[in-house]
Amino acid sequence: MIWYVLAVVLGLALAGAVTALVVTERRRPRKPKPVAPSAAVVGRGALDVVNAGLRRLTGECLRSGRSLPDLYAVVYSERRLGLLLAAPEEQAPAPWTAEQDGERWVISTDDLHRPGPEGEPALPFALTVTVGLDGPDRVLVDLSRATGAVSLTGPPDEVRRLVRTLVVEALAGPVGALAQVTLVGSLSDGTLLHGDEHRSSRLHGAASLEEAFAGAASSGAGAQDPGSPEVTQIFRLIEGSSRIAVQGEAPHLFVVDASQLPRREGALAGLRRGDALLVLGEAPTGWRWRVGADGTLDTGPLGLRITRHAGRMP
Repeated sequence: MIWYVLAVVLGLALAGAVTALVVTERRRPRKPKPVAPSAAVVGRGALDVVNAGLRRLTGECLRSGRSLPDLYAVVYSERRLGLLLAAPEEQAPAPWTAEQDGERWVISTDDLHRPGPEGEPALPFALTVTVGLDGPDRVLVDLSRATGAVSLTGPPDEVRRLVRTLVVEALAGPVGALAQVTLVGSLSDGTLLHGDEHRSSRLHGAASLEEAFAGAASSGAGAQDPGSPEVTQIFRLIEGSSRIAVQGEAPHLFVVDASQLPRREGALAGLRRGDALLVLGEAPTGWRWRVGADGTLDTGPLGLRITRHAGRMP
């Protein structure tokens, strides 16, 4: 009888322990399942939305006589478009709304597509290209905001895959519709690009970085007709919070392998503010990014989380 009672007690205790464990597991917070990006976020149409937002922003600033915000990145999540600002501004022009103490300006895609004033060419942000995905969100970075080069290190195949995607978007995407691109040295041999984008009139080649800088500075490279209806007034974003107005001048992206990057002092002096230099490999100054073998991207000082870089996007 004693053994029977003891067995019953132990059985009840075991059942209680199992029940408590189950309840604890149910109450324990679980990690949210990763959300896949929608077709609208990864598709070509996302760039049209970003372009419309940047044109709207440029137009609103021109009409109100205010300076352009110190923008360095854009985040698109299908329902919202967000601008990340290096210098916070708590007063955003309508229909934009300031969040996070002015570090982010947002607009809903519904507001963006409602009838409003005409936008202006988004040339101040023409070197804003997709760097990848942060979960379900598309992240773009203005390469011209780097003080110096943007260097990409990591597995060579992954680096070239990402760089190829950045160059193609700059040439074929709507945001950089008037930007110029120069492939330098070994990258100008036609192996980096594998499509119709290499036929673009905005794509140039140069034997050296010095030659590339000189070509961009000449009247024939990178200059738009001041009388062109596409270029009414261009605001060029430069280092810090100051801005200057430039007539008929488009931003320029230079792409070079680190092995062909001049090491002498002052070699990058020819890089104009508002232009960008993309280096495959380690560069001595500027933004240092690292591409992971798993497709992630470490954006270094920008601190942006990229779970899948642009070269691996559908």
